[in-house]
Amino acid sequence: MRVVDRSVERVNPDGTARQVAVTGIGVVSSCGIGVDNFFNGLLNPSNLESPRRVLNLDVNDLFDPKELRRVDRFSQIATKATNEALIHAKLIDDSDKLIAAVDPSRVGVMIATGVGGLETLETQIEVRLNKGAKRVSPFLVPMMMSNAASANISMRYKFQGPCETVITACASSTHSIGNAARLIATGRCDIMIAGGSEAPLTETGIAAFRNMTALSSSDFSMPFDINRDGFVIAEGGATLILEDLDHAKSRGATILALILGASSTADGHHITAPAPNGVGALNCMQLALEDANLAPNEIKHVNAHGTSTPLNDAAEAEAIEKLFSVKVPVTSVKGAIGHALGGAGAIEAVASILTIQKKLIPPTIGLKEIDPAFNIDIVKDSPRHFEPGNIISNSFGFGGHNGSIIIGPANQ
Repeated sequence: MRVVDRSVERVNPDGTARQVAVTGIGVVSSCGIGVDNFFNGLLNPSNLESPRRVLNLDVNDLFDPKELRRVDRFSQIATKATNEALIHAKLIDDSDKLIAAVDPSRVGVMIATGVGGLETLETQIEVRLNKGAKRVSPFLVPMMMSNAASANISMRYKFQGPCETVITACASSTHSIGNAARLIATGRCDIMIAGGSEAPLTETGIAAFRNMTALSSSDFSMPFDINRDGFVIAEGGATLILEDLDHAKSRGATILALILGASSTADGHHITAPAPNGVGALNCMQLALEDANLAPNEIKHVNAHGTSTPLNDAAEAEAIEKLFSVKVPVTSVKGAIGHALGGAGAIEAVASILTIQKKLIPPTIGLKEIDPAFNIDIVKDSPRHFEPGNIISNSFGFGGHNGSIIIGPANQ
């Protein structure tokens, strides 16, 4: 990952630039809780209901009953994913206790979200309307605030580095991973807990997206399909443990992948519609390549935003076609997981890492007939073998937010 401002770049003792490794991953999604269940669900999803709820979420091992009543569902999802990622990275043990010798002032947390504690907000508005203002919970604000997940995780493990929250709609957690990686690349932190979480499945939340015609009228996610008609809203989240590569090696951590580059741009066009001809998405991907010091032919797979909406899929497909002179395999996992808004990018980053680990690209579930206007190589029907290489993962959000990250194999 390139550091634009050379005055703040930090280097290792041997003079080499700091590289950003991924040493742990955790995921909570509608197609599976936990990394193994999640990847199996991407290949053969059993939960294709609309909306896509996370079934059988159990956080009783992480919160006592009193605590649980004071933590919104989006924070519960984030904590569950983070617990798995920290265990995976060998930073905590199965009893949720820190076991690695780390400097807490150099460990930061950046958990993104799009709408935060919407469930708590809606519930407490109903309480006020039905029972009066004095019955509104004093915990409403700390439960609903968008930074609650980051704050709770920071306090839980006593991490004292930067504790921040990115809110850029559906690009939120991709931006979170990119921003967190930058804090490591510049030397501010040794470890960052980065990702995103969302629990938007309230009656009001679903109604709002449906009434703006963003949701599929058929209640089926069909990324890049000729008959696509909107996304299927979902809850879920994922966490990545990002770490300075030398720091990770010094403590014997397993290196799962590298974060090679990231970018963030805005369309400056429309609050919900992407910029025409995919120029915003194209610019974002080009800047991510520049940040990673890579050429387009060095990207071997695109994990697309692919929401199943008419305009988004068309814009992204056109951008991909323009960027790559040779077709690269493209997939959208939203057919399997639905669209978890601010949590989507982190879930898809985990999918990309598992694609490298498993040497297998998941198919685009729900895709039956590729839109003939799209001249890109979309993986459909069955998984495809993947010889590990660099992957670009895209996220685009309402407001014109664009985010891309480039994830590479550990052996670079």
